[in-house]
Amino acid sequence: MSRTTGPAHMTSKTTSRSSRLTLAAAGALLALGLSGCDARAALDGPTGPNSAASQSPASAGTALAALEQIPLKGRAPKTGYSREEFGSAWADVDRDGCDTRNQVLNRDLSDVLHATSVPCKVEFGVLDDPYTGARIEFQRGQDTSSDVQIDHIIALSNAWQTGAQQLTAEERLQLANDPLNLRSADGPTNGAKGDGDAATWLPPNKAFRCEYVATQTAVKAKYELWMTAAEHDAIVRVLDTCPDQPLPTRGGAKGQPVAVDETPAPAATEEPGTEASAAPAGEIAYADCAEVKATGTVPIMAGDPGFSPAFDGNGNGDGIGCES
Repeated sequence: MSRTTGPAHMTSKTTSRSSRLTLAAAGALLALGLSGCDARAALDGPTGPNSAASQSPASAGTALAALEQIPLKGRAPKTGYSREEFGSAWADVDRDGCDTRNQVLNRDLSDVLHATSVPCKVEFGVLDDPYTGARIEFQRGQDTSSDVQIDHIIALSNAWQTGAQQLTAEERLQLANDPLNLRSADGPTNGAKGDGDAATWLPPNKAFRCEYVATQTAVKAKYELWMTAAEHDAIVRVLDTCPDQPLPTRGGAKGQPVAVDETPAPAATEEPGTEASAAPAGEIAYADCAEVKATGTVPIMAGDPGFSPAFDGNGNGDGIGCES
């Protein structure tokens, strides 16, 4: 009867022991519910490019660094939300004679032509739409103004459900009119977005997604809003492709007061024989949408001469009147 001795015998015993340890480890991983790549990663140890050992903190000033500071919570109920909670739509918050909508159009469009009656009122311009990558001509008119819309990058209803209920009325007004949170965009694409967050909607133009979610992060950080876990994870997936994407800062720091002229308007005086609703001399007034349409100024926007909330017949408070 032969007997194996020496190094060969030791190698056999070592291999057998190693196999038993590996099988034991595999059994433990299966007991933990790990399989496939997860099990292999656990056996191999933290050596991959996405392992904790190779992860480094996000660089200061990047969107990823700011994202790390935003709290995660569930979305609050929409109870109590209305557009009016964020002030008048497209208000002229700095009282410079130019409402927010026209300010954003002037910023985002090229080849801009203005109305002769209102220097900042955009009649025509060209938008290189960041959401689709398309080039769109904006022409003010009843059937064409909606081709270019102003998107709230963080939708106001989303903001309401992620902390804006706790902001002051002035802070909500600032949020709704903050250039940081506003972007001219293709109308139908903006309509498809609705009030979705990054978990449910991203721009079709993938080249713009890093800047888009970085801006969403900046707005949430500026106004101390929170994110849902799904929203946060969706933004991480985008920013992982551009980890050095800077955090946008245009629009001023949180707490900067909105330049709202709160001086009471002079009391209206009525002359005998005049209607109480008559406009002061030199101002434009329209009796109804038929009169607005007759002048070719439809749709009429909040901040446009002669605009009245009564013209917003669909009642959605978007500040666009006489649309149909």
